[in-house]
Amino acid sequence: MSAEKTEQADALLGEIRRHAAGRLTVFLGAAPGVGKTFAMLTRARELQRQGKDVVIGIIETHGRTETQALLEGLPAVAQKTVGYQGRTLYEMDLDGLLTRKPAIALVDELAHRNVPGSRHERRWQDVDELLDAGVDVYTTVNIQHLESLNDVIYQITGVRVSETIPDSVFTRLRDIRLVDLPARELIERLKEGKVYLAEQAKQALQAFFSPSNLTALRELAMQTVAEHVDLDLRESLAARGLPDVPIQRHVLIAIDGLGQSEFLVRAGARMAERRGAPWSVVTVDTGGSAEAAASVDDLGQSISHHGSLAHGEQQRLMELDKAFALARSLGGSTEILHGTDVAQVLLDAATAHGARAIVIGRTRERLLARVFNRTITQRLLRRGGGYELTIVGTPAVRPRRWRLPGLGSGGLGGRELLLVLAVNASAIGAAMLGESLLGLQDVSMVFLVAVLLIAARTRMVTAVITAVLCFLAYNFFFIDPRYTFYISAYRGVATVFLFLLAALIAGRLASTLRRQVVALRAANAHANAMQNLGRQLSTAADLGQVIAAGTSVMKLALHGDAWMRINGQSGPASLGTALDEKDLTAADWTQQHGQPSGRYTDTLTHSGWWFLPVRSEQDTLGVVGLRFSESMTRLSFEQRRLAESMVYDIGQAVLRASLVSELEAAKVAGETERLRSALLSSVSHDLRSPLSSMIGAAESLSRYGKDMGEDDRESLLETVRVEGERLDRYIQNLLDMTRLGQQGLTLARDWIGIDELVGSASTRLQRYEPGVRVKVDIPPDLPPIHVHPALIEQAIFNVMENAAKFSPDGEAIVVTARRTAEGKLCLEVADKGPGIPEEERRRIFDMFYSVERGDRGKQGTGLGLTIVRGIVGAHMGKVEAVQGPGGEGTTIRLILPWGVHLERSDSDNEAEQ
Repeated sequence: MSAEKTEQADALLGEIRRHAAGRLTVFLGAAPGVGKTFAMLTRARELQRQGKDVVIGIIETHGRTETQALLEGLPAVAQKTVGYQGRTLYEMDLDGLLTRKPAIALVDELAHRNVPGSRHERRWQDVDELLDAGVDVYTTVNIQHLESLNDVIYQITGVRVSETIPDSVFTRLRDIRLVDLPARELIERLKEGKVYLAEQAKQALQAFFSPSNLTALRELAMQTVAEHVDLDLRESLAARGLPDVPIQRHVLIAIDGLGQSEFLVRAGARMAERRGAPWSVVTVDTGGSAEAAASVDDLGQSISHHGSLAHGEQQRLMELDKAFALARSLGGSTEILHGTDVAQVLLDAATAHGARAIVIGRTRERLLARVFNRTITQRLLRRGGGYELTIVGTPAVRPRRWRLPGLGSGGLGGRELLLVLAVNASAIGAAMLGESLLGLQDVSMVFLVAVLLIAARTRMVTAVITAVLCFLAYNFFFIDPRYTFYISAYRGVATVFLFLLAALIAGRLASTLRRQVVALRAANAHANAMQNLGRQLSTAADLGQVIAAGTSVMKLALHGDAWMRINGQSGPASLGTALDEKDLTAADWTQQHGQPSGRYTDTLTHSGWWFLPVRSEQDTLGVVGLRFSESMTRLSFEQRRLAESMVYDIGQAVLRASLVSELEAAKVAGETERLRSALLSSVSHDLRSPLSSMIGAAESLSRYGKDMGEDDRESLLETVRVEGERLDRYIQNLLDMTRLGQQGLTLARDWIGIDELVGSASTRLQRYEPGVRVKVDIPPDLPPIHVHPALIEQAIFNVMENAAKFSPDGEAIVVTARRTAEGKLCLEVADKGPGIPEEERRRIFDMFYSVERGDRGKQGTGLGLTIVRGIVGAHMGKVEAVQGPGGEGTTIRLILPWGVHLERSDSDNEAEQ
């Protein structure tokens, strides 16, 4: 499928989904007091007069009489009371609205923060749930509450707004209405007390509500409306695939966590939104964070090391986590890249994402890097000729102090300091011993080895400090005059400073190699965990095995408790993974809405579990719960990405298992239908034939019996008897198969000779088939066999009857018995009929086998040999069809264990196993 067709299909599906769910109408204002709530209520009353079902969810009148008057006549869902810190507060009753389910719900102040303990932290999340339930929502919001404008608002007003909404909420817009008021008129309303109380109004006029601020906010509000006012038109054109709809390119935003990352995310998000382009936020891990964490072995343990990181590195990781969380809330994707060449890694990522625009912040480079054109910006400009590079001037960027390459941002920790001192002391002692015992003239290599050892095991900053200390120790203890830092000869000066240079270079190389190894390990950790999960899921044949495999692998990889519920089936609960009522409530919410909830989210945070939905393309299949230790207050991006990737793969495995189950069910249904058809065919032909003969003979006797001779009457009566016995055998076969299929066959074993069983079956056969010849070859010394006599005799009879149907006239059926090398009885019944092809010999034991071979033939139900297999199998034996003697006909071979009085047979052992 071409890219254009894919875009059109996505747009069409998106339009269908948006129209299937509720739509959002936003009354947007530049500042409080412009009349958003008044305009929303006025519109609501118009809709009510048109017959629309409009219900008030929550309205904040702030004591304004004009607004209060508009509430009269509009139905409302009563607000619920919430106790918090000894006070009674009122919040919107979300469940009440969902139960009432009006056509339109009025929800004021979209950016409101709910009382702690509510289902959702923010009111916009309540609105999302209403929209998912198919309820249209009318709401109000001010421009300063948009998350992507948070930094811009701060620069304009000097006020950092804490209650914000993600811009992704606007993707569900049906309409956006700008409620505008000139700055001077708004200030007059403020002075008249129509916005705030007198004292509050005075403070507001001196701060937020200055004319310049209001003018700037009005401009931002109009820009926002302009960006969204034609959303429906653009979606409709894209869904119809019109050629003049531009296909926007991906925007890649690169952050480093060294300050102003959130500002850069917001700026890049606004840029991508103006272009209508998808966007993602990335950071490049060169191995420094993993290096600082002292060689973390896997992703699941990386969080526990955050407490041991240097303060600067810990701050950087926290900033990255916040920036990634912000990007996800704004609708972007996030990713951690690994490599040592940051510029090249970013260009490779841009190629992989199909991005043509790269957004970076103003870089703070080292002096030497700027001199030799080695800054990230310069390398991107030189290598990325086909890319649009946007450099955002982030605020409050202080010049970076010069330092040695690779020093990082953190100082030494306590353990690192002890390690440096211990290695230095050891190097001094080793050098003294080498000089006194071995007569070494130059001990600088001892100190160089110490620097390499530190560089290979710790960070670059530690290696540099070690090199400086080794330089000082080498100078103090081993350069004349000793025990001073004074150097008497120029040669000594050159020696110690060359040593320092060599130590720094060696430490740099060793540290770089270590960072590369650690970065590679971090990059492989995710792949190894996913590979392990894929290997476990590949062997899962059903839903239960998928749940068990996914749960065990997630526990091992993420180092926490895992719980899973998919399609109503829960995973195996282990000690400590029991979920209480509030946990199950969060899990049910995630299942219903297809969104994460619980810990580490803004929804139902009272639960200690983090719940993730297991999704398919159309539906939510189930929910996965993860619980970590109480000390883990936040999740790193790698931890979150690994968990989400695992849940995605588990969802695919569930779909695969469901498909296998459906195919198996279809196969069983097809086989059942085939058996049903075969049974109907058997009843309509094989069972009907003897009935027809019996009815015809009885009717002839009834009408013409008096006129018939004795021989004719005897012949007709014999026909009735023979056909009746034949019918009885068919019915008995059906009953036997029913008993075998339901495992209702009970073995009443007894000792009996095999010659006696064969003789009884032969006598029965010759009574039904007088022309059949039977040749028996049974050694007289064969001991009795411990079996159910009647059942084994029936099995032998069925085999002999099957052979008789296909033996040519005058040819005998040969029955032989012998003892096998394994100490079992082998009974063979051979005929000289047309034989059975090798590929069909196993199938003749299938129920209602319909090929004109086996016991089906022209007079059979296809059950005789199936019954033989069931009877012999119940005796722990086996039956098989092989080629007849000399390559003619067919031989049916029955192998049975002798019984308990002889040595236990292999088949008995196999049965017990």
